[in-house]
Amino acid sequence: MTGIDYSQKIPNNVDLASDKRLQRALERWQPDYINWWRDMGPSDFNENDVYLRTAVSVERDGWAHFDYVKMPDYRWGIFLTPHEGERQIGFGDHFGETAWQQVPGEYRNWLRRLIVTQADTEPASVEQQRLLGLTAPSLYDLRNLFQVNVEEGRHLWAMVYLLHSYFGKDGREEADELLQRRSGNADQPRILTTFNEPCEDWLSFFCFTMFTDRDGKYQLLSLAESGFDPLARSCRFMLTEEAHHMFVGQTGIARVVRRTCEVMNEHPDACPSEHGAIPLEMIQRYINFWAASSLDLFGAEVSSNSANFFAAGLKGRAYEDKYEDHLVKDDCYELERWDGERITREQVPLRNAMNEVLRDGYVDENLKGVEYWNRECEKAGIDFRFAYPHRRFNRTIGEFAGARFDPQGNAVSEADWQAGQRVWLPTPEDKAYVKSLMRPVTEPGKFAGWIAPPLRGINSQAADFEYVKL
Repeated sequence: MTGIDYSQKIPNNVDLASDKRLQRALERWQPDYINWWRDMGPSDFNENDVYLRTAVSVERDGWAHFDYVKMPDYRWGIFLTPHEGERQIGFGDHFGETAWQQVPGEYRNWLRRLIVTQADTEPASVEQQRLLGLTAPSLYDLRNLFQVNVEEGRHLWAMVYLLHSYFGKDGREEADELLQRRSGNADQPRILTTFNEPCEDWLSFFCFTMFTDRDGKYQLLSLAESGFDPLARSCRFMLTEEAHHMFVGQTGIARVVRRTCEVMNEHPDACPSEHGAIPLEMIQRYINFWAASSLDLFGAEVSSNSANFFAAGLKGRAYEDKYEDHLVKDDCYELERWDGERITREQVPLRNAMNEVLRDGYVDENLKGVEYWNRECEKAGIDFRFAYPHRRFNRTIGEFAGARFDPQGNAVSEADWQAGQRVWLPTPEDKAYVKSLMRPVTEPGKFAGWIAPPLRGINSQAADFEYVKL
């Protein structure tokens, strides 16, 4: 089924009505989800009509419909890409075997752990961003924030369906706990550190959707290769929705840069902050923070878990079909090791380095995004270049956790690190200044003075389109 059945209480393309027990369990979970959304989502805007896209198909073309909807009425549902006939497992020790339609007993705990960790990120980001709507720089941006939020909620539904369908009582309990943890809560925090970081201004939001949502893309790419077919099919459609989230981040930062360059050209002898723009060096510090934090999400460089997941056929490499060897039993990966004084290089079994393989692709893609921003400076004739921080910088997980490196990857002393932080990472003064700019702009077609308009509207709408009816 590629079309989506919207006649059901829970929209789906998995024939949910044929499994009454599962349907009842999910319909019991649904009110708790709505209550969570009303409490922890963008609650100040629950009664406003928002111009949102809703999935109507899981095909690549024409899959979305745009219309006004109140967010608590958004039709969150369960959407999987179609079966691919007798799909085979594409990697690991089960390479070439028929993909599993049920959870293999020996891998039950590992699979549940992977699904719960992915699921936990979805409501976490909504919680992190719940107050941003109060300071949106335009109705265009406000609408984009809400589109990201409702789709993160939809992704939670995708994972909860798997927990309810395939993991029995344990899965139902895990689904309940997903609505009980809270981003930044000292007693019940979200699982991953980045999803407990405050996201209190729009520059942080754009960095989050650029870097953290891109990590989400790569995690979904690796899970979309899974030998557990329902998980793979769930993640493939999530990737379709995820693309817009990264678009919001990459173009959002580009628009901030463009506006700053305009101000610099208008007032060449003044600091952009004197005229309500965000200095390029300050933007770089925000990039450094969120880029480093998001690199941690891939885990340690050497990981027995990543080896086990690959061997079991649960989590592969992004774009696994581009590789020739899908077993990698004898291959090695050369990575850096840090002994506290010097960096050495070491060959480790490739299966143990799967986190780093995934991180390599992620970094390469981010470098292209940074060049996109640099082209904004070039077009404006501004002599400034953004840089992606080295993967050793400001890490809290893995080989370089707690070690002192500058953004270029050079080892520095503790004293130099303490002094350098004000140059490399957002300072309290930076945060205060950025927050001072966060004033809502609610007139259609108007934008805050620190950000440029987009090059085109959503769904080809006019510049003054009323994306949110306030």
